[in-house]
Amino acid sequence: MALTDGLLRPWQKDENAQEQTRVSSDYNPLYSYRLLRGESKHYVQQYGDMYFLRLAKLKPAVEAIAAEDWDDFEIAGERAQRVERVLDVRQGQLCWVVGTIYMDMPLKPNILDDISKDHWVAAPPPQHPYYSENGDTQVMLEDESGRLRLTGTTLKNSMLVTGVIVAVLGTENANGDFEVLDLHVPELPSQPKRWEGDEEGGKMDVDQPAKKIAVLSGLNISGTDADTLTLSLLTEFLLGESLDTEDRQEASTISRLIIAGNSVVPELAPQQPVAEDPKKPGNRKYGYDAASYNPVPTAHLDQFLAELLPSIPITLLPGDQDPANVSLPQQPIHPAMFPHSRAYATANVSDPEADQPGWLDSVTNPWDGDIEGWRFMGNSGQPVDDILKYVDYGGPYGKGADGRLEVMASMLRWRCGAPTAPDTLWCYPFQDRDQFVIEQCPHVFFVGNQPRFDTTVIDGPEDQQVRLITIPKFHETGELILVDTKTLEVELIKFDIHDAASQLNGHSKQD
Repeated sequence: MALTDGLLRPWQKDENAQEQTRVSSDYNPLYSYRLLRGESKHYVQQYGDMYFLRLAKLKPAVEAIAAEDWDDFEIAGERAQRVERVLDVRQGQLCWVVGTIYMDMPLKPNILDDISKDHWVAAPPPQHPYYSENGDTQVMLEDESGRLRLTGTTLKNSMLVTGVIVAVLGTENANGDFEVLDLHVPELPSQPKRWEGDEEGGKMDVDQPAKKIAVLSGLNISGTDADTLTLSLLTEFLLGESLDTEDRQEASTISRLIIAGNSVVPELAPQQPVAEDPKKPGNRKYGYDAASYNPVPTAHLDQFLAELLPSIPITLLPGDQDPANVSLPQQPIHPAMFPHSRAYATANVSDPEADQPGWLDSVTNPWDGDIEGWRFMGNSGQPVDDILKYVDYGGPYGKGADGRLEVMASMLRWRCGAPTAPDTLWCYPFQDRDQFVIEQCPHVFFVGNQPRFDTTVIDGPEDQQVRLITIPKFHETGELILVDTKTLEVELIKFDIHDAASQLNGHSKQD
């Protein structure tokens, strides 16, 4: 419908406004990444236990795949033998063994080096890639018994990073290195059927209205006039205001908004410790000046959420720039940060699982949950960004747009949502189980704060199908992603301001 046929036309005396009602969706967050609270939450444990927990959990899955493929494998009449531990590998013996990958890379940060140099202040994460162009990277396979160096052309054709559980087939050479002939990863876990996790179960799409889930990331609200107009267009579209009849009808089909991290700009750049100024009030602590804190971005985010919440429920993930803990899994942004929006959040902050989720559901990063019976899983981008520093996929400094869907697919096949934690990605030291292990395969896997929008569908060995989506930064691209809850097809909505004359037509659609 042309704009002149919709908005810019005379009002008719006998005309009645058509009432639009937003559809609702079934929503069930899973709280898989919530941490203990209070005295039960400790950071004094050893991080090495996470690798053993991950290996113990995923080793049976890898062994089952390897045994099926390699039990009859022979070379020159010698059959491949299974070895329980990496240190039991014998020179010249054709065998296969399961362990954890460790990448020894020349440019990778080392906490022991920092401590030895008395660098006690936490530095910002390095921006350069960890790999070196001269090929100095060494790939190790380790378990509770020790480490074994891996070599062979097979490694060059496989995407591997620290923390991945693999089974390798080969033989140890005269140099003590294990020549890899083939390798296997855990592959996609079992995928629940639609509505399997719903208490009522068996819901059908018959006679159900069309529903869509909106996903965006990287709002980067700063509180300045620079981001006001684009946010206003986004708000008007989601609320169905200032649109023609067709667009209002489409807006009414959006049943939930997911914001995948980095909703506000970084408050302060990392500072080095400075000497106390005796003439200045004592607000400075560990090099941070509390007097310079800027509450405006968070206040503007609160206003943005409060304007949407009466009409549409919101799932809010924190990002590395947001007011939440830095280490993964990031815990929900506390409702106290949103004085205007917190009325829509659950009142039971300490135990949200005991109540129904509020319309403002401040969740963890990573996050998973069921929406309209589909299993959604996503994060704000840190795991993918860190993995791209290990592999030569993302262009200079790993910040390019290429290779990100391949990384996401590999994460699912590795069954680990953050394989490089805790080696190069800050995380909580789990002691009972590694919460980053993916127990069930999602139907939709999204990652926020990526350079561009991209999507594909991958298949698993047991007929699993997963829709992968990279969510671009809204502040840079003005792009919103819509996921159809019937088909899981994806639509791209772009908001753009060309000039003052075209502001009335400030949003456009792209498939």
